Amino acid sequence: MPLPMSPLDSMFLLGESREHPMHVGGVEIFQLPEGADTYDMRAMLDRALAEGDGIVTPRLAKRARRSFSSLGQWSWETVDDIDLGHHIRHDALPAPGGEAELMALCSRLHGSLLDRSRPLWEMHLIEGLSDGRFAVYTKIHHAVADGVTAMKMLRTALSENSDDRDVPAPWQPRGPRPQRTPSKGFSLSGLAGSTIRTARETVGEVAGLVPALAGTVSRAFRDQGGPLALSAPKTPFNVPITGARQFAAQSWPLERLRLVAKLSDSTINDVVLAMSSGALRSYLEDQNALPAEPLIAMVPVSLKSQREAATGNNIGVLMCNLGTHLREPADRLETIRTSMREGKEAYGSMTATQILAMSALGAAPIGASMLFGHNSRVRPPFNLIISNVPGPSSPLYWNGARLDAIYPLSVPVDGQGLNITCTSNDDIISFGVTGCRSAVPDLKSIPARLGHELRALERAVGI
Repeated sequence: MPLPMSPLDSMFLLGESREHPMHVGGVEIFQLPEGADTYDMRAMLDRALAEGDGIVTPRLAKRARRSFSSLGQWSWETVDDIDLGHHIRHDALPAPGGEAELMALCSRLHGSLLDRSRPLWEMHLIEGLSDGRFAVYTKIHHAVADGVTAMKMLRTALSENSDDRDVPAPWQPRGPRPQRTPSKGFSLSGLAGSTIRTARETVGEVAGLVPALAGTVSRAFRDQGGPLALSAPKTPFNVPITGARQFAAQSWPLERLRLVAKLSDSTINDVVLAMSSGALRSYLEDQNALPAEPLIAMVPVSLKSQREAATGNNIGVLMCNLGTHLREPADRLETIRTSMREGKEAYGSMTATQILAMSALGAAPIGASMLFGHNSRVRPPFNLIISNVPGPSSPLYWNGARLDAIYPLSVPVDGQGLNITCTSNDDIISFGVTGCRSAVPDLKSIPARLGHELRALERAVGI
């Protein structure tokens, strides 16, 4: 039986067109185990394809469907026999086989739509890297998984044991199915009590939304950090976009960011935002397009440490003043630190439902742009999305091949032609910069600008 699709998942399907693909992706680079070559890894993958019988993990077996019986609403249908030959593909890089050629290939792959008649994912084994490593490019529709979920899937697919040679292929199911929690039985008194508690909670949530909304709007008018912004300037990024994508990436030791954060009394995420701020300022200056007002970034944040005991839903979005109007790196970092602190303090007095409601309010214009197109006459709600997705904290392997780097590819949308996403892997942090080729013509220069800003921040804190 088809499973109903959530409104958010449906939005990613409804907002998709040839010019606006709605999938997230990732490039994983692996170091071969000693004595092996890429032919060995390809043979291993081919064996998994031949022996897989079209069976995949449940999340990858879902196909999006809608029909007259569902009144045109999207739902999920499980496909029993997957054509793995369609989903798993082989690619090779042209000479000289460097990361520039890898990023160019992944840019092209990321710009093409997934086939909606099949489960919405692809995986490409990429050979030809000049240093003997190999890469895997994976893309999955945003309706199926967001970046955090995709990262969890990657962790599950790999092993922490470098000697493990029986690791299933990334698409194959793992382990026994989880056991159902035993039912406690039906109880009228229990049902009545649950109904009363739910009613009380609902009344409290509705009543609490009014002051939460008033506080959110007030903070926005005062240009303070929070889930809503009213002061984002127009930039070259905030235009209608095409379907052609461009991708660039670079990695740095995580310890460098950690030390800057420690010496400046900020967080690693603050440093990520400060690196992005300096890179954006430099880029826009070279384009003669740096606005006098600071750029505003929408930043997905986890509030688990603050509200773990109260609720399991601890994700919100904050609008961060990037301080791009300021010349000194230290001043930009301080502006970002203050903006993020103010936003987290605003969430500190809200319930999970109120956090989600205020986050939806701030992000609503981007949903409207996805569905109806970008209106260039309207001031953008924010200028870009900058995400920091936590990755594995220890080395991971696939049948002895070590995961060296993870480069995330995200989803530019109409009116938001640039996205910066980073993720960590062991002791490395990698930035993936994804953009529309027409909106961000010199995107390839941004990773170098990120590195320049990291060095500037180190000098600013005395390193």
